Amino acid sequence: LQRALALARAPAACLNFNCMLILLPVCRNLLSFLRGSSACCSTRVRRQLDRNLTFHKMVAWMIALHTAIHTIAHLFNVEWSVQARVEEKGTLAAVLSTLGDNPHESYINFYRNTIGNPVGGLYVAFTYLAGLTGVIITLALILIITSSTKTIRRSYFEVFWYTHHLFVIFFIGLVIHGAGRIVRGQTAESLGEHDPEVCYKNFTHWGKEGACPIPQFSGNPPMTWKWVVGPMFLYLCERLVRFWRSQQKVVITKVVIHPFKTIELQMMKKGFKMEVGQYIFVKCPAVSKLEWHPFTLTSAPEEDYFSIHVRIVGDWTEGLFNACGCDKQEFQEAWKLPKIAVDGPFGTASEDVFSYETVMLVGAGIGVTPFASVLKSVWYKYCHDATNLKLKKIYFYWLCRDTHAFEWFADLLQSLEAQMQERNNAEFLSYNIYLTGWDESQATHFVVHHEEEKDVITGLKQKTLYGRPNWENEFKTIAGQHPGSRVGVFLCGPEGLADTLNKQSISNSEADPRGVHFIFNKENF
Repeated sequence: LQRALALARAPAACLNFNCMLILLPVCRNLLSFLRGSSACCSTRVRRQLDRNLTFHKMVAWMIALHTAIHTIAHLFNVEWSVQARVEEKGTLAAVLSTLGDNPHESYINFYRNTIGNPVGGLYVAFTYLAGLTGVIITLALILIITSSTKTIRRSYFEVFWYTHHLFVIFFIGLVIHGAGRIVRGQTAESLGEHDPEVCYKNFTHWGKEGACPIPQFSGNPPMTWKWVVGPMFLYLCERLVRFWRSQQKVVITKVVIHPFKTIELQMMKKGFKMEVGQYIFVKCPAVSKLEWHPFTLTSAPEEDYFSIHVRIVGDWTEGLFNACGCDKQEFQEAWKLPKIAVDGPFGTASEDVFSYETVMLVGAGIGVTPFASVLKSVWYKYCHDATNLKLKKIYFYWLCRDTHAFEWFADLLQSLEAQMQERNNAEFLSYNIYLTGWDESQATHFVVHHEEEKDVITGLKQKTLYGRPNWENEFKTIAGQHPGSRVGVFLCGPEGLADTLNKQSISNSEADPRGVHFIFNKENF
């Protein structure tokens, strides 16, 4: 019993620590405040804050591991405690288990019935506070973790969203789990009179004259609340701030239908201030009264509105598409557009783009959206005054599977291209557009029109490339052109591409502090 109790209590202590941490990475307003405070957050610290969801997942897996160990250990504890109550008299376990049956005695075995296993074990699980809350929070944790897989999040986001809110039940159960005080220990006063190391040898004579007195026990007070009350209060404040901001009026000023099942929502909100690359959470009550979905802002801080691009890929986005009247042929009046609630903006890695002299921006598919904000902001800065701009060179890569996806973004690139040429700084922006999904007829078409001045797909002077970039060559070329500089590498795209770019950033960075260094940053929300 002692061994199993130790195996239960050690992971319980780890659970307290991890449950204290699990809510902090999802306090988005707190992280945005820390990110924006240059006094307490250097660039290196901000890069760690950008990994908040990765940290959140790691802590969640540790909670799952310690919960499993804690539960298994307590299954043995319960079995042995129940067995001790029905065991034959004369053993130490039987004597300890009968303590508390007589007046002026305190018990150590929390199980007071005389029903054996397995009924006794089930009785403990579903009638004791510790057992019942343990079952509930374990089931809640299983549902939360199994619905958080990438497949569920992408294909059935609503399942992920609703089951994740079982964390409320999890934390309530966690706080009251130890209130029954079933884990008991000998009191300090009793330890002075009854030394367990000595008295266990004569357990049959306890309480008799000249022998050890009967030991007295008390329940250990619950400790979990002390660990989680602070983060729970911070998260409550976080949700109150989100609720307050969600009640502020948002006006949709324009809805633009782009090719490749993408719509653009242009909105206005009093007091809304943003930085490049930030994201917001959007709720459309006409589609769902509870669901919030994250979207990168595609507008620039210099514009008098803020915008998002939404690709229609699921039930919620399909509902938003229909609510905005995009499924109708006739013009939609502004007053017929649905109400929208907005929470944010929140900081991301892309905010640090302007802190580097040289950057690589890599977008895959709709992942190009945060860089739309960056490139728009660059365009506005060049239109007004670019003398104070630290950023001197942008290498932009866009990987897309289908030609139609280029159309909504090509206008921005054309404007930026013309602006750079007008100011005799065409070298400021080097962009490479890769079409990763193509067939033989497209390749033939590409060869026929390759000599034309502008690309037949995008209308840009830079020709569309087919296939995927050779990242090793790209990194080595940039390293050779910018010796001794820190190059920011920013990605919004899939995990596989993130691993590739992260490895290339490490392998192409020099050990010499004065050499070139690639700093990898990835969008996470």
